Amino acid sequence: MTDKAAIATPAHPAPGINGTYQDTRNKLAEKMAGEITLSDNPGETLKKWRANFEISQSDLASFLKVSPSVVSDYESGRIKSPGIFIVSSIVEAILEMDAARGGAKTRSYEGMLRGGFTADAIYEVHEYLSPISVEELTTLVKGEVVYSPGSEYIKPLYGYTIVDSLKAILTLSYNEFQKLYGWSSERAMIFTNVSTGRSPMVALRVTNLKPALVVIHGLSASQVDKIAVKIAEIEHVPLIATVMQIPELLRALQSHDIKH
Repeated sequence: MTDKAAIATPAHPAPGINGTYQDTRNKLAEKMAGEITLSDNPGETLKKWRANFEISQSDLASFLKVSPSVVSDYESGRIKSPGIFIVSSIVEAILEMDAARGGAKTRSYEGMLRGGFTADAIYEVHEYLSPISVEELTTLVKGEVVYSPGSEYIKPLYGYTIVDSLKAILTLSYNEFQKLYGWSSERAMIFTNVSTGRSPMVALRVTNLKPALVVIHGLSASQVDKIAVKIAEIEHVPLIATVMQIPELLRALQSHDIKH
């Protein structure tokens, strides 16, 4: 039997998990499997979800008892259509690995699965059809680099969220703040209406999910608060600043999907 055929459904999690968590997990598993299966690029979508849960290819392969090249083949598209059984097995493996770590990533999606915001702090939450690099997005928004971590912390961006910083901090609940990440934390979080950039970074410091890029809108790089920069360093989150006007910013961000 080949490695690819040997992927089996992982064992069910140990009993004792509370109903709310299990309900969230079941809904998330359905969401993940459906999105991967129906995607025009299932390998890239699978990679996005694995990255969301901060699981390496080698660790996932080890859990599934296959060679790392098998996971790589699925994610690279060398295997075009993995099939629903394989997809479901991989999704369950990802969720079980998260459960073994305490389930924090799974729980962070609870708010998104409930749906709806009670505040008007959000300009736009957008999921890209194909990933964009931090460097490409920085160029699109004419950004200045405030802080850049080592290359091992630079991740592809699968979407962006534009949020009014002041309204978000004053009006969003914890679960609603988590919804800013859409379906992937591998995204650019763009904060408008900031005075120094410190408050949104402090807010991000205490959340489970961390974005792959933070964009401070309306300030130059030299105007960003030093505490904000220090938090970016601690969290290993790239931080850029842009003064591009909102309408132009939206057109620039949306142009990536038009090109692809």
